[in-house]
Amino acid sequence: MLDELDTAILRELQTDARRTNRDIAAAVGVSPTTALDRTRALRERGVIRGATLDVDLPAIGRPVQALIAVRIRPPSRRNIEGFRNWVAALPDTLGVFVTSGNEDFLVHVAVPDNDSLYAFVIDRLTERPEVADVRTSVVYEHLRNTRIAPV
Repeated sequence: MLDELDTAILRELQTDARRTNRDIAAAVGVSPTTALDRTRALRERGVIRGATLDVDLPAIGRPVQALIAVRIRPPSRRNIEGFRNWVAALPDTLGVFVTSGNEDFLVHVAVPDNDSLYAFVIDRLTERPEVADVRTSVVYEHLRNTRIAPV
């Protein structure tokens, strides 16, 4: 369970994970040693798993994003895990959601253009024998909440 100080440190780190320990300590009202000890403890407990670099996708040549719903047949553990591991390792893949319902996966991709998106879906995904169906939705805008408070 997280106490008030842990929650405050997480809030500050989610605002900017590059802030110095001194800045975090000042913001939450504790000594730098206390802030450092608490931050280390949060890492050791697996609450903090790392920091992520937020990249401007159009600036690196990947302005087109899509969510691709994929249905696997037969839905065996071997097929689900095999597809999950394969698709997660593709360079165009931003994220993979293993889901329940009509689809088994939602795959979030970022590609250079619509031709590349078409090639990803037709030449890569549908070539897999376990892929029974795909539905692609182009993402017009992607808003993310980078801060979430513990319950």
